[in-house]
Amino acid sequence: MPKNKSHSGASKRFKITGSGKVLRERAGKRHLLEHKSSRVTRRLTGNAEMAPGDAKKIKKLLGK
Repeated sequence: MPKNKSHSGASKRFKITGSGKVLRERAGKRHLLEHKSSRVTRRLTGNAEMAPGDAKKIKKLLGK
């Protein structure tokens, strides 16, 4: 049986940790930052863990 290709779009957006958790970037910190408060932009910094139901789908797309 042939190998499945991983979803290239998903592989650019998500990362799997050593323990198997799926990490994602927070939305809303790409553009139009001038009118957003510093408090908001700081809150959007860093990675967040995916919800368990969504993480299952993402792992399937990444071939894990």
